[in-house]
Amino acid sequence: MKKLILAAATLCSSATYAASNVVVVTIDGLRWQEVFSGADSKLIEHKDFVKEPAQLKQTFWDESAQTRREKLMPFLWQTIAKQGVVVGNRALGSKMSVANDWYFSYPGYNEILTGQADPEIDSNALENNKNVTFLEWLNNKPEYGQKLAAFGSWDAFPYIFNEQRSGLYVNATFDSYHIQPQSAEMALLNELQAQTPSPWQNVRTDSFTYRFAKDYLTHIQPKAMVISLGETDDFAHEGHYDRYLHATKRTDAYLEDLWHTIQSTPGYRNNTTLLIVTDHGRGYNADDWQHHASKKAVSGYMKKLSHFQQGIIGADEIWMAAIGPDIKPLGELKAHKEFKQDQIASTALTILGENPQQFNPQAGKAIKEIIKL
Repeated sequence: MKKLILAAATLCSSATYAASNVVVVTIDGLRWQEVFSGADSKLIEHKDFVKEPAQLKQTFWDESAQTRREKLMPFLWQTIAKQGVVVGNRALGSKMSVANDWYFSYPGYNEILTGQADPEIDSNALENNKNVTFLEWLNNKPEYGQKLAAFGSWDAFPYIFNEQRSGLYVNATFDSYHIQPQSAEMALLNELQAQTPSPWQNVRTDSFTYRFAKDYLTHIQPKAMVISLGETDDFAHEGHYDRYLHATKRTDAYLEDLWHTIQSTPGYRNNTTLLIVTDHGRGYNADDWQHHASKKAVSGYMKKLSHFQQGIIGADEIWMAAIGPDIKPLGELKAHKEFKQDQIASTALTILGENPQQFNPQAGKAIKEIIKL
């Protein structure tokens, strides 16, 4: 299980890049296949993965891949793709991949947040990350006011961000939200979270994660924040393709609401860049789409998948999207050089006007191809 993340950051002077906030959202385990082509014809009527195929097809199916993807993620394709950039459609030769050797969540989130794959992070164990995330690095700068925060649905996030060492505010799993002054809405959400059973033991539903994060964004107005959404990955692991599609559409709606909130909040409006990325890919076919692991992983931590002797083919394939005043309106990026997951941290820091080399000299380079100079 994993979770998707979101990071937001603000105002750093730079002669090259405009002062800007950055919001990075991660969507856990959402395949590029659905993002760029919508519902998969091999899965949407599969009796093992879909309970009501006729109803699901009515909602998500069309013979046109372009129409299908807009049915699934209307905001991504009607707004982000028109005003920003979307990367990773391998059918067009646009490639993005993880740099780590494992192809699952903790290694992926570490790579996104630190700018560097760590071969020693080879499991999803709840162990404090020895590496420093870009949020922790920013948190030590007085101009960021120690208001940076991370919100996630998965219980591993306090460890990934090393909450104890970093001093970051991390709200994850079933944590209550008690930022003061507390609104009646947030008090009610705390009660509902405590009273509503989650489908998973160590993962809450994304609705609570998103609403808590949105309140923090509007009331605390941090210079940087991370939000990780993860229902897509959990429903996929369970083999519920129908719920996976519905979770994807809800996530798209969260992105739309987030962008509307940003654009209607003084200090963020027209001064905020949104980066969206996923932590890993998934398999291509009916027998492996639920899973993700490298050949190296299935011989160790993921040995329950050892019958996939080559690992899960395609699990290293990811995608990203971006929109905002610092992003070139390139639309759907076609054949280009391959980008890597370890470039996200440097991309966010560059947009903020920070020097990624000062953060981590080993971090992947910023994706300057999508940034306005």
